[in-house]
Amino acid sequence: MPSLTETLGSTPLATPGPAAGPATEAHLPGADEVVAHTLLNCLVREVAAPEQQIAVTDRHLLVRLPRRGVLLRVALRRTSMLGAHRFTGPVSERTADGGWRGIGRRRLAELTREELFLRTGVRNEEFLDQVDSSHRIVAAALDVRAADGTAPADTPVAAYLASEQSLLFGHRFHPTPKARTGDADSWPAYAPEAAAAFPLRHLAVREHLIAQESAEPGALDALDRVAVPAGYRLLPAHPWQYAMLREHPTLRAALGRGEVLDLGPGGRPFAATASVRTLYDGESFLKFSLNIRITNCWRKNASYELSGAVALTRVLAPVLADLADRFPGSAVLREPGYRSLSLPGPDGTPDREMLEGFGVIVREGLGRRLLPGTTPLLAAAVADEYPTSPAHVSRLLDGAGPQAALDWWAAYLRLLVPPVLAAYFDHGLVLEPHLQNVLICVDGDGMPAQVLFRDLEGTKLVPEHHAGTLASLPPEVAGPMTYDARRGWDRVVYCLLVNHVAELLAALADLHPRTEAALWAEVRATLRTYADRYGCPPPLAALLAGVPLPAKANLLTRWERKADREAGYVPLPSPLGEGILRHPTGSTR
Repeated sequence: MPSLTETLGSTPLATPGPAAGPATEAHLPGADEVVAHTLLNCLVREVAAPEQQIAVTDRHLLVRLPRRGVLLRVALRRTSMLGAHRFTGPVSERTADGGWRGIGRRRLAELTREELFLRTGVRNEEFLDQVDSSHRIVAAALDVRAADGTAPADTPVAAYLASEQSLLFGHRFHPTPKARTGDADSWPAYAPEAAAAFPLRHLAVREHLIAQESAEPGALDALDRVAVPAGYRLLPAHPWQYAMLREHPTLRAALGRGEVLDLGPGGRPFAATASVRTLYDGESFLKFSLNIRITNCWRKNASYELSGAVALTRVLAPVLADLADRFPGSAVLREPGYRSLSLPGPDGTPDREMLEGFGVIVREGLGRRLLPGTTPLLAAAVADEYPTSPAHVSRLLDGAGPQAALDWWAAYLRLLVPPVLAAYFDHGLVLEPHLQNVLICVDGDGMPAQVLFRDLEGTKLVPEHHAGTLASLPPEVAGPMTYDARRGWDRVVYCLLVNHVAELLAALADLHPRTEAALWAEVRATLRTYADRYGCPPPLAALLAGVPLPAKANLLTRWERKADREAGYVPLPSPLGEGILRHPTGSTR
């Protein structure tokens, strides 16, 4: 198949000329444009670029869908050494007479559907509806923002919550980042984009019908803040989840027998964080199940995830202590306990829908690990393509020049990168430090002072390092807790370098486009320093040599309806090779 470059005679990495300035909150794109750009990002990364069907020319990116025989075009704000270009304006389609016609996200979604069917032979009748769902949520979030503005963030807690609730558009390399099932009318009451905060629904459950585990004394204290009658235990529930499950026959029967008491809503309000189902009250995090699909997955706490969170907290105590001692600017928020409802089903065993549907995981609060005098901010908000919160890196730098941006970047990389590498190479621990799993804790000057990693659901063990631990666990818990060494390394590199570092680097390059190569050089220097100090195993040596970087194929995974764990990867050209950094191409000069 001829490349698009061969067809058009253009240079695929040609610079498109001076870049437009970075987007501002006052000039956010509309929902249709955001959804179209997100779809195009996925098409470029997973379909067109690997088959050499893209070209940069005349300040535009050209993208050919080879099986569908369609040529698309979009204007560029800035090119990227990684190929993660910034778009502006509508996506256009080449017409039969050689002109260009602007198309909306619906037409682009239809073209995507046709191209993917021709490529895979697989049909996905859900795809267009999921794109529409994502569009509805983005449009609703923009409406809420227009009506209510940005909440003041005059305390560390307020600043933190503002960052969690600022992600209006979601992951820009996922085809349906805001897609959600469930009752659309219920969404605003519980959505982070709507700055939702609400009381929990409280159930009192007979003690013998409670399922729970804890890794340490006091781990479940956050679940016992409301008094219940003698012989009962408190089970907080997400009110949206309770509304979806309250008519379940098993629950209705337990309520009728008095084994479960519905105490109604109450207690202090909890705020929705970026994950939607993890809530925060200023003291504790509670991760609930929600019987809805968000992006790829049904967001229930599976039974093995409930036990797995506690098991990981318990067995990783010495590993995390070692990492905290060696890298004092980093910490992991542990998940030391869970509680759920263990009602017998028709066969006498615990009803799985009840056990998983009402499972709640306790995550350590920020006060347990946060350095004094710092403000935690969600990394995804700091790195957002658009400055939708005071946490955005443009606000932290507050107009500072290129050297200050580079200094900020170097300080951050020193905190973020070494503990992730040490966790993998020294302990066989696969952290998942993507943008939504990391908090950047800044000092009073907005400089990075600490990083906090969270969400043990994505944390895995490499079996060669943890054979004894895994053998001691039930197979249904141990199995999902592992990655082999190769898959674990791909996950680490993707989450750390492609999802996280590259996206935050892009936000900095938006502010100072001429620094992109220098920003990547700092990434390489951080990796080199780690290698010099702690050793350079072959996977790290390959990174420094510039091997392609693995990017998770979110579009193809969603199209083929695979579980996230089964996602494949596509190779991206690495900006890390020393020769590449000496002679970068594709960055705006």
